[in-house]
Amino acid sequence: MRSIAVLTSGGDAPGMNAAIRAVVRIGLEKGLKMMGVNRGYSGLINGEIFEMNRGAVAEIIQKGGTILKTARCEEFRTQEGRLKAARVLKVFGIDGLVVIGGDGSFTGAALLSELGIATVGIPGTIDNDLCYTDYTIGFDTALNTVLDAVNKLRDTANSHERVSIVEVMGRGCGDIALYGGLAGGAESILIPEKDFDKNEIYKKIFEGKFKGKIHHLVLVAEGVGGTNELAKEIEEVTGVETRATILGHIQRGGNPTAFDRILASRMGERAVDVLLEGKSSRVVGIKHGEIIDVDIKEALNMPRIFNEKIYNMMRTLSS
Repeated sequence: MRSIAVLTSGGDAPGMNAAIRAVVRIGLEKGLKMMGVNRGYSGLINGEIFEMNRGAVAEIIQKGGTILKTARCEEFRTQEGRLKAARVLKVFGIDGLVVIGGDGSFTGAALLSELGIATVGIPGTIDNDLCYTDYTIGFDTALNTVLDAVNKLRDTANSHERVSIVEVMGRGCGDIALYGGLAGGAESILIPEKDFDKNEIYKKIFEGKFKGKIHHLVLVAEGVGGTNELAKEIEEVTGVETRATILGHIQRGGNPTAFDRILASRMGERAVDVLLEGKSSRVVGIKHGEIIDVDIKEALNMPRIFNEKIYNMMRTLSS
């Protein structure tokens, strides 16, 4: 292993830059030539590759987004596209590739490994939807962004005696809504992992109103959908003014939290070590506070275990 490249792919997540920084500086410390790939797999196919020194990653640990940019790449989904990407890596003399991204990015890394490229993945996604790891890079920052928004919306909901519905990211995984709602004291949380009864929400609002409660907060994961329609229905049924706020991509931006910066740095270090140990088609993660690495395909096929205990505690605390 003489040269390692790093790229970011899929949706951006706060902390990706901290991971890039760790990969580059750890690699340089171990005597490797370090290369950066702009615009993910698209840039890889197009040869957008450049050498990185310590200065290239200076003053980025605190920045959101990714200095390497990211892009979707339909061509890489084809065998021809992947063969081209593998050829480009060989042209540049790159022996190993670190891929920072989510499940789609990891699938790409596994396929490249089958073409003789040593690969390792680092989980960078705000959704926290990769089952093999307790946390993904960016989740904690996104959670704090949601909490900040919820705190501000609670103020105006309280002033106007409204129901405030907040839609957060999470198509198939409701962790941002679940943990954001728990931390923000939401009365109701709607997530794709659990069916819900609208009548239960209406009942909570009626009961709260009779007890003198002047506002009500509902968090909805985007995978549930129908946020604006739900706001209209709540107002029609309960007679309480209701407003919906969709936070959208604001959750992906912002300076990463200390937790995400440290997690990204630890994972970046482990990713380099994995390649130097001669492993390929691996992903790094964190379990019970320890940095781990597992086979990519095994990681992607792990069944998601929903945290019923947290969900039930939320329901108890919100009642």
